[in-house]
Amino acid sequence: MRRIRAVSPEDFTLTAEAGVTLAEARGAAEEAGRLLPLSIGSEGTCNIGGVLSTNAGGVNVIRYGNARDLVLGLEAVLPDGRIWHGLNSLRKNNTGYDLKHLFVGAEGTLGIVTAAVLKLFPRPAERVTTLLAVPSAQAAVSLLSLAQERSGGGATSFELMNAATVDLVLEHFPDLPRPVETRAPFYALIEFSSGMKGTLRGVVESLLETAFEDEIVTDGTIAESEAQAEGLWTIRHNATEAMKNDPTYCVKCDVSVPIRHVPGFLKDADAAVEREAPGARVIAFGHMGDGNIHYDILGPEGAEDAAWRQKASRLERIVHDVVAEHEGSISAEHGIGQLKREELTERKSAVEMDMMRAIKAALDPQGLMNPGKLL
Repeated sequence: MRRIRAVSPEDFTLTAEAGVTLAEARGAAEEAGRLLPLSIGSEGTCNIGGVLSTNAGGVNVIRYGNARDLVLGLEAVLPDGRIWHGLNSLRKNNTGYDLKHLFVGAEGTLGIVTAAVLKLFPRPAERVTTLLAVPSAQAAVSLLSLAQERSGGGATSFELMNAATVDLVLEHFPDLPRPVETRAPFYALIEFSSGMKGTLRGVVESLLETAFEDEIVTDGTIAESEAQAEGLWTIRHNATEAMKNDPTYCVKCDVSVPIRHVPGFLKDADAAVEREAPGARVIAFGHMGDGNIHYDILGPEGAEDAAWRQKASRLERIVHDVVAEHEGSISAEHGIGQLKREELTERKSAVEMDMMRAIKAALDPQGLMNPGKLL
């Protein structure tokens, strides 16, 4: 299942089998003069089937949506062996339940996705990438609003990193230059794109002038080339690798809250973690444009590994409690799997769990599909 079955530039669609890597699908769209906007760090190895089964997010959700938003049609093998031939490229099809959405994000528990029709978009004619120092998380929220308003929704990515994230990356990757001279509590990496060449740079410079005047930005840089833009993105993309290189165990929380709650969540979660584990290092970064924060916790410098690992489950619960207080989700884009299965039943209502179990029982009464996951 490694074929690109069709690319239709006229329909702005691409039909790919489940074993095609995301990078291969993006490349096929590029060859046809189109854009497949789903972009994640593992796109060179992750497959379309897995991307859809987990409803992958990535850096462009603010503009184009999650994987679910990019699916027009699916082909899937059902637990009883029948094949659902749902590969259509219709933008409007109001003929009952939208079955494809049952399989996207279901983590393989309802059937096996074998192919999909994906939405394509026009390729941007111009991109502008900027990394900015911001004095607070609330300032970052204000900056996001300003960026969207002044660019006409042209912000493709809006990534937030706390100071500890940038410091950790630069510590483990010393060849990377510090992107801006001013040290700040937070940094925003923003990419803008436009279908009109020659107009975007002026728009970005104008909105940044306003941001400096309003004191929601204290320093910043605009990439002058593709190479410089890649350099700015390297800092963000190396956050996970930097944590892997750190000697202490990392407690990973993939959470989301409404954008307006991001400052409050970060403040409350930081305080709760410090109370439970004084000296722990919070590495908070992620896709703030859609409220998704990767809230990761490293042990204090020199912490004894076994003792620190014993705190992991407790710290995760503490962070999830704060997420609940801020109307959020304990899994933004990494799914439930086995590790969060029991907690899911505590966090969701009885009605929601009954509905999910009813769907599972209707499609997979024998529990054949990915048993033990999600439910």
